[in-house]
This record gives sequence, structure tokens and C-alpha cells, in this order.
Amino acid sequence: MKTPTNRTEDRRLIARLRARDETAAHELAERYGSRIYQLALRQLKNREDAEEVTQDVLMKVYRKISAVRGDSALSSWIYRITFNTAMSRLRNSRLARAAERTPGGDEDRLYTPRQPADWSNMPDEALLRLQLQQAVVTALQELPEIYRAPVVLRDIEGLTTEEASNRL
Repeated sequence: MKTPTNRTEDRRLIARLRARDETAAHELAERYGSRIYQLALRQLKNREDAEEVTQDVLMKVYRKISAVRGDSALSSWIYRITFNTAMSRLRNSRLARAAERTPGGDEDRLYTPRQPADWSNMPDEALLRLQLQQAVVTALQELPEIYRAPVVLRDIEGLTTEEASNRL
């Protein structure tokens, strides 16, 4: 339980942190670093992750010290940040591991993204192109001459409307 002396020390530490006193940042790390680490380790069960969370939390506290209202103990605020940061890291690492797995759920194989299929040189492409050409030729032959010439000039030869009308 916090004693009035600890509360006073916390208020002084908060004031020094708000003033961006570097010695206050070191004191913050000394006073709360091991407790932050223990809480993070309890949640994450991984030393490296707990160390990173500890560093993240200390930086967040230093950067966001102006958000402390003072109606509760500094330690409560720090532990809430620690818990939220650890849970966020846990969620993100689970999502990352899930994304590495195969879409079919085979947990033994890692998912390796494949290149999209190259549809540009499919075996039946030449046949389809020939069939399309024949269909266009047949359709053009069925058009009256007055409509056929503008269609050929604009859509087949690629002339602008002005160029096609000059030719006609």
C-alpha cells in the first residue's frame, strides 16, 4: 500500500518528468522497471518480449506523463499501461504467427506467398484471339457500308473522330 511519503515522492517524480529532467527518467526506470518487467513477464511468458514491453512502457510513461491526473497512484497508471502494452504485444504476435501459417490451417508448414499466375501466355489464348478476330470480321461484314467504315477507322485502326471524318 502506498504511504503518504511514497505519494509525495511520486508527485515530485511526476513534476520532474514533466520538466523533462533526465535524472527523473532514470529514477522512473529504477523505481518501476523491475515491477513493469515482472508484470509483462507474467502476461507474455517470454523474457525478450517482457524486456521490450518494459522499455516501451518506460518510454510511454515519459512521453505521456502530462496525462497523469493525480487522482490515483502513479504505479496504478504505470501498471495499466504495462498490462495494455503486454496484451497488445500478445495479440499482435498471435496475429503474426497466424498470418505465417498456411491458409488451410496446417500448423507444421509456414505459409509462403506465391506469385500471381501469369495468364498472358495461356495455351488457348491464340485460339481465343483467332475466334474473336473471326467474330469481329463477321460482325463488320454484316454492317452496312455507311456504318462499317467509321467503325473500322475508329475502333480497328484507332483514328480519332476528326481523323476518321477527314478520311471519310
